[in-house]
Amino acid sequence: MRSPVFKAELYGPMREKCEQSITIEDMEPAVFKALLRFIYSDELPPMDDLNDDDKQEMVKHLLVAADRYGMERMKLMCERKLCKFLEANNVATTLALADQHHCNKLKDACIGFINSLDRVDDVVSSTGYQHLKEACPSVFVDMWEKAAKTRKI
Repeated sequence: MRSPVFKAELYGPMREKCEQSITIEDMEPAVFKALLRFIYSDELPPMDDLNDDDKQEMVKHLLVAADRYGMERMKLMCERKLCKFLEANNVATTLALADQHHCNKLKDACIGFINSLDRVDDVVSSTGYQHLKEACPSVFVDMWEKAAKTRKI
């Protein structure tokens, strides 16, 4: 199985606690459907019918689901996709998500993006910036250290 969490729930000691079914909470049906698709096909779902904002939101939910169910390949694929969506108005939110779900490549991409901006004010004025300050203060240390290394080169 691609998910060690599902494997434990279906075949491990946790199976005894399950009755006839497993209840999935805190996940939209479309996200769960996409998760199952990945489990069976090793592919993310096509999202051609979604606009960029909805596509980005779906990929964020898929990343959270992949982290929750221990699906590292899916998580990496989501990280790669989210790197393509980075903009000043969403990078703080994406950085907080990367930090909370231990997505180092996405975190590095976000920090690099912020450090490359001419107008950091655009990031600071974004809606996700306040959340980033409160939820992930250690991220700022990482940003400063990477910015300092870049300036030395």
